[in-house]
Amino acid sequence: MDYYNTLGVDRNAGPDDIKRAYRKLASQHHPDRGGDTAKFQEIQAAYDTLSNPDKRSQYDNPQPQFHGGGGMPPGFEDIFGQMFGGGGHPFGDIFGQRRAQPVRNRNLNLQTQITLEEAFHGKDLIATIQLPSGRDQVLEVKIPPGVNDGVTLRLAGMGDDSIGNMPRGDIHLSVQILPHPVYQRQGDDLIKSLSINCLDAIIGKTIQFDTLNGKTLEVTIAPGTQHGQTLAVHGYGMPNMSNSYMKGRLLLNVNITIPTNLTDNQKNLIKQIIS
Repeated sequence: MDYYNTLGVDRNAGPDDIKRAYRKLASQHHPDRGGDTAKFQEIQAAYDTLSNPDKRSQYDNPQPQFHGGGGMPPGFEDIFGQMFGGGGHPFGDIFGQRRAQPVRNRNLNLQTQITLEEAFHGKDLIATIQLPSGRDQVLEVKIPPGVNDGVTLRLAGMGDDSIGNMPRGDIHLSVQILPHPVYQRQGDDLIKSLSINCLDAIIGKTIQFDTLNGKTLEVTIAPGTQHGQTLAVHGYGMPNMSNSYMKGRLLLNVNITIPTNLTDNQKNLIKQIIS
């Protein structure tokens, strides 16, 4: 069977051309729309092969098969059949007998982007996608609080349904978390830069700021705090994905700045203190 002829595309056709041709033919010949099942399975088999780079390469460059004088001696296959329960010899692929690949509905890989705040609280995602069969599928996904960047969620039985008499494929949804302008994430810990001037670092100070979940946090800077020191506030980090009641730490990286707008009187007072 010429898979390129089945899809009506040139042998140099790119992935997008192959996908467009498949969608058009699948819509025309789908059994649910009155199409011929055998014809649809031919289209599906052609697309499964030509849309996969490895399978397409093997199809375009077939390996030599061992037939005739290069095959097994007469009766040799019968011996293997007796030894292995009559199911044919175990080296069928080697001797040119290709095992048929099962036809099945495919899994679909999707990706979504969310903010760090949405990752903190979790998100109910509703979206509509078009399946390879041409049918629209509504997705309702609960992204759990504390989800990690790159996590893939499996939506069982919501994928490809092109072959009507076979179980549906799955959807694999990869979650990407967008960078945040203030907070960085390290596991379940959140990291924030905290700038104070050197005088506040010397005598100490209480600072208030908004956390990622919108609450106001009050932090005391102890007298003598050093530049580069990290202050840890437990329970103000990200929720743990497996147990949202457990939260990581908020790590405050202290950045001590030197005032540049002191008056002469202020400078003289400082000189008197340190002299």
